[in-house]
Amino acid sequence: MPTRPKRSPRPASAGADVDPQQQPESLDACRRCALWRDATQAVPGAGDAPATLMLVGEQPGDSEDRAGLPFVGPAGRLLDSALAEAGIVRETVYVTNAVKHFKWELRGKRRLHRTPAQREVEACAYWLEREIANVQPKVIVALGATALRAVLGDPHARLNAWMDQTAKAGARTVIATWHPSYVLRAPDPAARDEARAHIVEALRRAHALLRRR
Repeated sequence: MPTRPKRSPRPASAGADVDPQQQPESLDACRRCALWRDATQAVPGAGDAPATLMLVGEQPGDSEDRAGLPFVGPAGRLLDSALAEAGIVRETVYVTNAVKHFKWELRGKRRLHRTPAQREVEACAYWLEREIANVQPKVIVALGATALRAVLGDPHARLNAWMDQTAKAGARTVIATWHPSYVLRAPDPAARDEARAHIVEALRRAHALLRRR
């Protein structure tokens, strides 16, 4: 059972217990940025390695922070249904996030998502690069702008510019689409349907690329 999350209202900030140059051996020991202070726990990726397909999201949400697993909350359930529709078995895919700790702010009794800062994404690149080297995916699907920038190593990459193209990160093909949480936040049913359809299509493109190899 995860420990009860801290309820500090203060923003995470650098201090004596943060070392961007640290090279920790475990996520639990990571102090490369300050997000560890207010998270319940670090959330590593999940799935078998090697895996030909890797999905990268932004960061854990509230459910993931409590469970210690990626994509197990509402966005994860939407992702599961999109994978199934695209003909992909989730157990064959490695799923992770660009940032491994939940960044949040307290609103009443709810912990609400805050977008990671670029310095936090860069600090966590240490772990994403390790995961990619270990998993050796042939195709990476970047779910959202933060994931795309992390995978490409380009803080200026724009999601809309890559939505219907393929990019390269070394020898790996990168396909970009919306994060499932974007679908959940869309203002009306038509926008939700369109965003979800783009995720399914991106997953189908990734699956097709792998079958042709």
